[in-house]
Amino acid sequence: MSSSSHLLVMKFGGTSMGSAERIQVAARLATEQHAQRPVAIVVSAMSKVTDLLLDTMRKAEAGDETALDAGLKTLEQRHADCCRQLLSAAAQETALAGVHVLVEEFGRIVRGILMLGERPLQSVDKAVAIGERLSALLIAAYLESQGVRSAAVNAADVVATDAVFGNATPLMDETRQRAAKVIRPLLDQRVLPVMTGFNGSTTAGQPTTLGRGGSDFSASILAAALDAQELWIWTDVDGIMTGDPRLIPDARVLDEITYNEAAELAYNGAKVLHPRTLAPLIERHIPVWSKNSFAPEKPGTRIVAKLAEEHPGGPRAVTSMREVALLSVEPEAGMVSGTKLMAEALEVLEAKGIELLCITSSSYRQSFCFLVRQAELKPALEGLEQAFALELTHGYLKPIQVDTNVSLMAVVGEGMRGTPGLAGRVFTAISRQRINIIAISQGSSELTIVVVVHRDGLDQAVRAVHAECGLGRPAPPRVG
Repeated sequence: MSSSSHLLVMKFGGTSMGSAERIQVAARLATEQHAQRPVAIVVSAMSKVTDLLLDTMRKAEAGDETALDAGLKTLEQRHADCCRQLLSAAAQETALAGVHVLVEEFGRIVRGILMLGERPLQSVDKAVAIGERLSALLIAAYLESQGVRSAAVNAADVVATDAVFGNATPLMDETRQRAAKVIRPLLDQRVLPVMTGFNGSTTAGQPTTLGRGGSDFSASILAAALDAQELWIWTDVDGIMTGDPRLIPDARVLDEITYNEAAELAYNGAKVLHPRTLAPLIERHIPVWSKNSFAPEKPGTRIVAKLAEEHPGGPRAVTSMREVALLSVEPEAGMVSGTKLMAEALEVLEAKGIELLCITSSSYRQSFCFLVRQAELKPALEGLEQAFALELTHGYLKPIQVDTNVSLMAVVGEGMRGTPGLAGRVFTAISRQRINIIAISQGSSELTIVVVVHRDGLDQAVRAVHAECGLGRPAPPRVG
């Protein structure tokens, strides 16, 4: 039996690595499991460190050497202080030297940016991975000090990717080969590997990063490459919930959801695993747990291909996204084909890497509208106006309308498929609150209903639908 056949991969996020105390907890959680089976862990940078690195690079690009030096000092001080809190005086020397070497490496890159006056994407990818490399060094040194043989591993030596700097995609066959060469020998020797999250490298060895949700993605790539038995992702929440507890006081933690449900929730604004994170796991049917490192005794949420038992028909969760924008495209009647316009619009969004959150169309007027994140509104609008410059100039197309006073709400659940009257109940619950629905979208899978409403009615709409679908915790029994 291979050393990784019952391997557990654990991933610790930024808050779970945010201080000496949190690193000790993460190490304890890993050690408890390591006593029973092979374990590999993947770590994020300490909380706020990635922001510090990016800010220091921006200051370097702007020519602000004083701010650059301050950034380097803060970076080294935070990790050196953490190192001193974690390790005995005897064990500190090597770790502190390692911290210094990595900060110096970051310093060389940002001074290059200062000289150039710009931030090449390749340099950014190399520099931003320093945060994860620092946290991997610290937890590996602490594990060693506790008598657990451990090794910090740079994911650039394991995760092979394409050359899309800033948002790379893994090359799984090459990654499997690298993992077999780098990680498997450590597992065979009962050494606990600590791999950096978020980064990788091209087949030519150029450093890359994996974009949004990159550290979680790294963990799922490693789990898939080593055919792990399961993946545990440690965060600062109890699991995946039926709704945002800040909006819905009686939201509860789901014990189990499917890959599809988790992906839809993430896509529509819930702070759960990014759909890209789930992709490598789905193919190999590797279950993943979302757990709270601040309350490790709580069971968390298990994400699987198929639920262990049939749940009653209907939604499992409601999520929302506030910072969105609705773009509306309307041809002058009969002047130009709406289908052709829609095809061109989708091509523009795809070329710019913009995620389409929702699209609806009108058959007679051939008008259509689609929803994007506000952060992606500017490139989306510029791209569309450029693509339709001729039609706009000659009046074949009305000026593109933009509405930023909207928000998205999504109702998600495998059990919604084929459940009659569900959409009607959702819309009725919203209309009872006197909230106007601007757009509606439901895919053929019937897994998700997306509703666009005015932003000031979003919270009420979310609460109303959550209550209508009976998703909250049951009320305590009345006494007397």
